[in-house]
Amino acid sequence: MSILKLEKVGYRYSDAAIDDYVFKNINYEFECGKMYAIKGRSGSGKTTLLSLLSGLEKCSEGTIYYDNKDLNTIDLDLYRSKYIGIVFQSYNLLPHLTALENVMLSMDISKVKDNSKEKAKELLKKVGLNESHFNRRVLKLSGGEQQRVAIARSLSYNPKIILADEPTGNLDKETEDDILNIFKSLKDKCIIIVTHSKNVCDNVDIVYDLKKK
Repeated sequence: MSILKLEKVGYRYSDAAIDDYVFKNINYEFECGKMYAIKGRSGSGKTTLLSLLSGLEKCSEGTIYYDNKDLNTIDLDLYRSKYIGIVFQSYNLLPHLTALENVMLSMDISKVKDNSKEKAKELLKKVGLNESHFNRRVLKLSGGEQQRVAIARSLSYNPKIILADEPTGNLDKETEDDILNIFKSLKDKCIIIVTHSKNVCDNVDIVYDLKKK
């Protein structure tokens, strides 16, 4: 059963011509336990689509359903803080905090009941980091290590869906493979990755090719 469903979704900017859509009539479905890649040329609306899926933007037409509920009818703050995790290409970590503090802060904001330091350490270990990384400021970590922290942070409140915007775009092939293996290990999640990488597309279950209408 689909956890996310797009039905005849279209999007255009508020100041665009009436027929000037970024994309139109998108009908995608996403299930838990599968990995998806969304590819397309620059300007095709890939990042905009993630914004719609996360509830940060609203469709110009059509409907997005989460667990059979119209996104327009649910509490979007709760949706973003409980049901979806977002991983950015630029990591979006707080640079003055350590790896451990970044994860713990996310747990605190999301009001995770088990927001202990040990739980945060478990998450960091799950993404391949060890004690030597925990108390290091994130700017002292490599790009691949920072992305691992970002993934651990997105998992801190155990969301059903992970939205990842070019999560391997700044990484070498070996590190990209490591990140993909982390995503593959999340068997019960719905993983949606916006990407230009053929390697990523070759390692997911379903690829959607987004084209400008």
